[in-house]
Amino acid sequence: MKLTNPWLLVVICVALVGAGWAATIMTTRYGLATPVLPLTALITMGVILVLTLVLGIRVLRWRNGKKKKMLNPILAVWTLVLAQACAYTGTVLLGWHAGIFAEQLRLWNLRSNQAITWQALAMAGGGLAMIVVGLVVERFCRIPPEDGDADSAPGLQGKRKPTAEGEYAYRGD
Repeated sequence: MKLTNPWLLVVICVALVGAGWAATIMTTRYGLATPVLPLTALITMGVILVLTLVLGIRVLRWRNGKKKKMLNPILAVWTLVLAQACAYTGTVLLGWHAGIFAEQLRLWNLRSNQAITWQALAMAGGGLAMIVVGLVVERFCRIPPEDGDADSAPGLQGKRKPTAEGEYAYRGD
């Protein structure tokens, strides 16, 4: 598996800022509710963040040699996939709610109730937290090159590009 490309996350986020902004304009124009997630979604996001972080720390401890028991390779792959899904989901949430926040901020002085604005900001912050945890845990799942690898010659370590296989937390020891 390849590492998550941060520039792809930026492109997705920018596209969803526009989509969230446009959706907010349309719902306001037609008198519909603003399309923002309820604050209870932060609880779900928190559970996902904690689960991702706990699984990532398990992989990191095994990778650093602090655990002698063999790590289940399926668990390592699930952790990696969960981390990447967390990063992409956080990007979507951040972009969508940042667009809503931008539109709500424009009308800040005209509204008597700014609860939706604060709600959108809280959800955008939760999305940002998901991105950070997802990218960090994804890095936890990488294993350093083996000592006997031809690519690990002195001087090449900083210039070596990761390959698609053998880079993540499954060692065939």
